Amino acid sequence: MPVNLKAPEPQDLLPVPGVKLGTTMAGVRKANKRDLLVMTLASGSQVAGVFTQNRFCAAPVQICRQHLALATASRAVVVNTGNANAGTGEDGLARARATCVALAQQLDIKPEQVLPFSTGVIMETLPSDRIIAGLPSALADLRDDNWALAAEAIMTTDTLPKAVSRQVQIGGKTVTLTGISKGAGMIRPNMATMLGFIATDVAIDAALLQPLLSEAANLSFNRITIDGDTSTNDSLLLIATGAANNASITSLESADGQALRASLIAVAQTLAQAIVRDGEGATKFIAVNVVGGGTEKECQQVAYAIAHSPLVKTAFFASDPNLGRILAAVGYAGIADLDQTKIDLHLDDVLVAQNGGRNPSYREEDGQRVMKQSEITVRVNLNRGAFETTVWTCDFSYDYVKINADYRS
Repeated sequence: MPVNLKAPEPQDLLPVPGVKLGTTMAGVRKANKRDLLVMTLASGSQVAGVFTQNRFCAAPVQICRQHLALATASRAVVVNTGNANAGTGEDGLARARATCVALAQQLDIKPEQVLPFSTGVIMETLPSDRIIAGLPSALADLRDDNWALAAEAIMTTDTLPKAVSRQVQIGGKTVTLTGISKGAGMIRPNMATMLGFIATDVAIDAALLQPLLSEAANLSFNRITIDGDTSTNDSLLLIATGAANNASITSLESADGQALRASLIAVAQTLAQAIVRDGEGATKFIAVNVVGGGTEKECQQVAYAIAHSPLVKTAFFASDPNLGRILAAVGYAGIADLDQTKIDLHLDDVLVAQNGGRNPSYREEDGQRVMKQSEITVRVNLNRGAFETTVWTCDFSYDYVKINADYRS
């Protein structure tokens, strides 16, 4: 069961003028499953993307990068689930391109204006014929209020769709941001999540979109981990249609730029945290907050060392306050000159360790009380500087092993 996460109400997901979405059941891997999404973007839309740093990246990731680099205005997005089209070589590239060509023909646009995305099983041939055959049905379903079904159509092992909307006043105009994401396992994004799409009708200088998205990704999707695996297909897209007709944002340092930045980060963090809450087999949602670092990088090193540790994660699942495992992870995080006598460790409001040793007043029952909660904050103070960071993760349960052992069946 997801940790304090509910499916979004369709009426709460706001249309973004200039974006339409259509879905269908193409039978990519399984029958009777919504597994194909098409998004069309109004002329003049701006698009930015961030992608996996896995060097074994999937064919659609390679093609998306190429198409965005051409600076040809993107007009459509096509997403399939059930097959990652990764580890498929030249055949995979050809099949992804064929999908772009087929959709471009039906929309009367150029193939380079189509951005393809895939997620699912790695190293299996993409059934592009089924995807192409399903395109007319997805196009017939195009609507601007189709975000809920779009969130469902990109799911794989997710138990719930993930989506959120937010509105903000920009230059006296109401600007809408709506986003969807998917992911539940193979999650340690090195830029984004498995798949994420955020659209807004804001008008903004095209040159600002990429740095805006990169920062939002670094503060959200780059701060989550379920199992420490970076997917071959991680992709996050930001679409700005300009339909809000606000005075175009020309600086992210302006009041309007800062308002947009804050709203985008909020949307991205909500979507990223939803992935952790729906982590495969998860029963606990855990925030790892590392403060007092000499640099932000070393704070991240410590946070991820804790969040990735199977021993820490299984202890949380068992509600076992075997908290020396956390200190051990801090110690092997890779900070060569770390002074262990300065380390403090809190579990929510409970001071567990002080100055590198067990707090004399710490009681096991206090640690157990916190460990039994469904949401827990681990706070480590390195006491060596002013930097901090937070990473969100979940526990490891029996179901995580079962889900991944049976993934292809």
